[in-house]
Amino acid sequence: MNRRRFLLAGSTLGAVALSAGTVSAATCEGDGTPAQFAPRTPKDPNPLENEFDKYPKCPYCGMDRKKWHFSRHLIHYNDDLVDGTCSLHCAAVGISLNLVRGPKAIYAPDNGSGEAIKPLTDAQIATYVIGGDHKAVMTGIAKTSFASRIAAEAAKGDGELTDFDGALKLAYSGMWDDMRMMRRKREEYLRRKAQQTPS
Repeated sequence: MNRRRFLLAGSTLGAVALSAGTVSAATCEGDGTPAQFAPRTPKDPNPLENEFDKYPKCPYCGMDRKKWHFSRHLIHYNDDLVDGTCSLHCAAVGISLNLVRGPKAIYAPDNGSGEAIKPLTDAQIATYVIGGDHKAVMTGIAKTSFASRIAAEAAKGDGELTDFDGALKLAYSGMWDDMRMMRRKREEYLRRKAQQTPS
């Protein structure tokens, strides 16, 4: 299944649910409905302009997107709402939660760029390195994007190459392991913090 069909399938399921009356994002307000998952920022037809000013923190984990510029993703939905995430992991969460809106565009960082802050590129045509020596963000296995397949080949080391579809499927299939890893790290952090706090 290609990326467009994969994402459209989610949008179609959402539309079917809406038409059947089981879910109504248009009429339901607040928590407990699909409306609670909608991005909270205003509609934005130009989300790449002043990106870090408008979307400084990941809405799903709170991480600083500029700090994690090399893994961040940005989803521009067809209603001009925007999810600026810290990673492919959180982008996968956002796409799942926003079933009733389809992505107009998805952007990923070009890790082949020499710029200090990696510029965003169209994720649809990006090449991802799975694993290798790259830093994993919100996951146990790195999924690192490149605008150029040649650059990805040069940087893959012992990793493997895939496209956006392949990387997104891996993000979903590894979600449970990634969540357990993050919870364990958080518990360890809180335990260390408690031990350092004077009683």
